[in-house]
Amino acid sequence: MQAPINPFKKALAEGKTLFGCWLGIPDTFAAEMVGHAGFDWVVIDAEHGPNDQRSVFLQLQVLAGTDTHAIVRLPVGETWMIKKTLDAGAQTILIPMVETADEARRLVRAMNYPPKGNRGVAHPVTRAARFSQLADYAHTANDQICLLIQIENRAGLEALDEILGVEGVDGVFIGPSDLAADMGHMDNIGHPEVDSAIMDALSRIAAAERAPGFLSMNDDLTRRAIKAGARFLAVGSDVAMLGQAARDTAAKWQATKK
Repeated sequence: MQAPINPFKKALAEGKTLFGCWLGIPDTFAAEMVGHAGFDWVVIDAEHGPNDQRSVFLQLQVLAGTDTHAIVRLPVGETWMIKKTLDAGAQTILIPMVETADEARRLVRAMNYPPKGNRGVAHPVTRAARFSQLADYAHTANDQICLLIQIENRAGLEALDEILGVEGVDGVFIGPSDLAADMGHMDNIGHPEVDSAIMDALSRIAAAERAPGFLSMNDDLTRRAIKAGARFLAVGSDVAMLGQAARDTAAKWQATKK
């Protein structure tokens, strides 16, 4: 048996637009609930969310029982982290703060088995290969892995065209908050300079036939990002949605106190 088809990678290759949600709560119950909500994909966030290797592994397990594709964002693009996350069963990995084409090439190598890359070979004992049940896993896994990288500062933007020329990078995600901060506009992704940089980057990524990604919980900004070329968009966050609902409910009833 071969490696499972990566539905996220397949949908992007078919030109579809996919909507997702950020998972920052390191819990299987919350992940499974969001997984059944109807999003195309979710990101298990191990960069800013308090996730570790085990909590990521457990969330991958419960999300496998939903129709939502699980992406894992690692804190950094370390080869050993990529290897363990792929072995745990992730097929799509998002790496933050990529700034150079050389770094992108290194990430491509870490994601792939030889001869294309240097991913460690231990598939017979991994969840990724269903513990030896997928006999052809090692021969077919490279075709199903999906590497997404984040451009989040001016250095990354300056190197964007070179990064887009790296074979094996499937998608490029523009991180608006860090980009705004690096451009001197902390907490103001709507600043004209930041907005222009975002939309220009999305257009350039699309023109290079890579999938552009973006995070926005502002409907107008999301629509403009789609118009600029964005193809996979995070439009919600478990932490933000739960927090807002909790505050709204508390405020509603606190206001009735006499």
